[in-house]
Amino acid sequence: MPHHLRDKYAIVGVGYTPQGKIDGRTALSFHLQACANAINDAGVKRKDIDGLIIYRRFTPLLGEPEVTPYLVAQHLGISPKILSQEANCARGHLLHAIAFLEAGLCNYVLISYGDNALSGGRRFLSEATHGESFKDNAAFGEFGLVSNYAMAARRAMFEFQTGPDIWKEIAVSQRKWANLNPRAVMYDRGLTYADYLKAKWVVEPFRTYDTCLISDGGRAFIVTSLERAKDLKQTPALIMGFGSYHPSIDIHQSDYMAGPTGALESGKQALQMADITIDDITACEIYDCFTYTVEITLQDYGFFGPGEGKDWFSDGRIAPGGELPVNTSGGLLSEAYFMGLTPLTEAVMQIMGRCGERQLGPKTATKEPEIVLVSDNGGVFQSHATMILRRL
Repeated sequence: MPHHLRDKYAIVGVGYTPQGKIDGRTALSFHLQACANAINDAGVKRKDIDGLIIYRRFTPLLGEPEVTPYLVAQHLGISPKILSQEANCARGHLLHAIAFLEAGLCNYVLISYGDNALSGGRRFLSEATHGESFKDNAAFGEFGLVSNYAMAARRAMFEFQTGPDIWKEIAVSQRKWANLNPRAVMYDRGLTYADYLKAKWVVEPFRTYDTCLISDGGRAFIVTSLERAKDLKQTPALIMGFGSYHPSIDIHQSDYMAGPTGALESGKQALQMADITIDDITACEIYDCFTYTVEITLQDYGFFGPGEGKDWFSDGRIAPGGELPVNTSGGLLSEAYFMGLTPLTEAVMQIMGRCGERQLGPKTATKEPEIVLVSDNGGVFQSHATMILRRL
C-alpha cells in the first residue's frame, strides 16, 4: 500500500544566482537573490511564503552580518509563520519543510543557501573544528575534512580495491556533464584521464579533481502541496519518497569508512515510501564532495556491490549517453558547491525539462528523467538524506 506522503508534496520553483568567484558580494546578498528568483520562478507572491529555512549556518566573514532566517525574511519583506536554520550539516531541511506542510503550519516553504566562500576566503577547516586545531591528530597529517575523507577512501581501497581507476571515471564523466551546462564553473574546461592522473595530490589518495569546488553564490527552492503546485507556473517535481539516517559517530571511531554509510538505511526508507525498487531509478544526483563519496553512496544504495565499482563505472555509464546519468549539472566537483542544494535543484530542473543541452532524453542519448534519486551527505559520512523525485 503506498505511503500516505508519497506524491503529496512537490518542488515548484528554483532560484539561481551568479556562481563561481564573484567579488564584492555578501553571503546575505546571495541568499536574497536566490530566494527572490525562486519566488518568481514558481509564480507565487512573496506574501505567500509562510515558511523559511536557511541552509547551513556559517561564521560570518569579516565585516558581514551573520545570516539568520530573521535577517533574510526582513530583507525579503516577508513574515513567515515558521523560521528555521539547519546547522552543522544535519541534512534535514527538506524533511522539515514537509513536516511543516503536513502539520498545516505552512503552505509554501522556501529553502535557501548562500555563501561568498571563494572570494571571501572562507576556511572550511575552521568551520569544521570551531577554530581549534586537530591537536594530536595533526602529528599524523590530519588537518581537516579532506584528510578525514581521504582516510575513509584509503580504508575502502584496502577493503574492496577501489581507487583512482574508478574515481577518474567519476571525475571525467561529471566534467562532461558540466561541459553541457553554461552555469557550471567548469563549463569551458575539459578533463581527460591523463589530466586527472597528472594532477597534484591534495591528500593522498585524493588528487585535485577528486575534490569539490568552493564557490560564491546561492541557490533556493520552494516546496508546497501537489494541489497548490498544479496551479503554478512550472511543472512540479513530485516528492515520491524520502529517508534519513545519521550514523553520527566520529569518523575516527566509525566502522563505516568503507560502508555501509547512512545511504544504506536512508535509501531503503526512500524506496519503500516511493514503492519502487532501485531498478526504477532513471538518473541520480549524488552529493559529491569527493569522487569516493559518489562511489560509496551508489554502492550503499545497491547499484553494485563492494568490489564491483570498476566494472560498473566503465564505458561511460554515468556520463552523457550512459545507462544511468549521474550528477548531470557537473555536481559539486564541476558545477558549483552549494552543498545539498546543488544535486537537489538539478534533479528538479531535469524533471521540469529545463536543462538545455544537458537535458536527459534524446538530447543526451539517455533515458528520460522519469524518476530521479537525490542524496545529501553531512559531516564525514555522519548524516545522510535521500530524496526520490518524479515527473507529474
